[in-house]
Amino acid sequence: MAELSDDYLKYPNRGHGMDHDRYPWSQLHERPNVTWPNGARVALWVVTQLQWFPMDMKPAVPVPGAMARPYPDFWNYTLRDYGNRVGVYRIFKVLDKLGLKSSVAINSALAERHPFLIEQVNQRGWEVVANGLDMGHIIHGEMDREEEAAMIKGVLDSLRKLSGQPVRGWLSPIRSESFNTPDIAAANGIEYLCDWLNDDMPYAFETKSGTIHNLPHTMELDDQQVLVTLRHTEQEYVDQLKDQFDCLYAESAERGGRVMAINLNPWVTGQAYRIKALEEALSYISGHDGVWTATGAEILDAFKAQA
Repeated sequence: MAELSDDYLKYPNRGHGMDHDRYPWSQLHERPNVTWPNGARVALWVVTQLQWFPMDMKPAVPVPGAMARPYPDFWNYTLRDYGNRVGVYRIFKVLDKLGLKSSVAINSALAERHPFLIEQVNQRGWEVVANGLDMGHIIHGEMDREEEAAMIKGVLDSLRKLSGQPVRGWLSPIRSESFNTPDIAAANGIEYLCDWLNDDMPYAFETKSGTIHNLPHTMELDDQQVLVTLRHTEQEYVDQLKDQFDCLYAESAERGGRVMAINLNPWVTGQAYRIKALEEALSYISGHDGVWTATGAEILDAFKAQA
């Protein structure tokens, strides 16, 4: 077998750290400990997604949970609509009962069609997070930059007008970005992203419009991922949420505050036979001392105050 020459691994741009300028290389255990308000050990960040799946959607990339049957796909369309008509209110009732907050990530097209949903969020003092236009308009690497910029600006203009909120967070539909997305989002006043899943804690994220942050959103504990895609049982879902919390709670004793994100799709967890599983898990988590229920914006502010 031929040996590689010494020149094979020589690369003029090689250096320490990441191969991009978005954020520097760092290991979690080497960073300063974070302290949450009132000495809380875990920030519980519930994210409820409210989305519209158009009947005639033709996205540039496949969309999990999208229309999958011959047109008109009333089966899947009405199931997704069930979440916005029925399931979301079961979730809101559980959160209200337990005294928990939620960031509500909503498509601007859905907010325009059903402004009552925004009213429900505002009545509770919760946060609106931008979740794109709808689930048929997916950002991707081949997307024209000007087209993407116009869409992101339109989404934010709409949600800010409808909600009266600054809308500081951005979650891309199916968490799909182009290389331009962070720069465009930051240029339009976004302060944090939810698309990058590579950490347990917030971290600074560089853009052409300055420093924003990425918050540790979740895919592993997304209810659609666990219950629909992986077809785990409701009890397995509860156990996974508890196990995630137990680990973070234990780590926080020595390594400072942690963030536990739980992503909810009302057409999944808002089903009558599943809602008790969500309540069981959230009751367990919120029943511990030192759990801070917070929106993404509140977590960001607390983190930046000591970073």
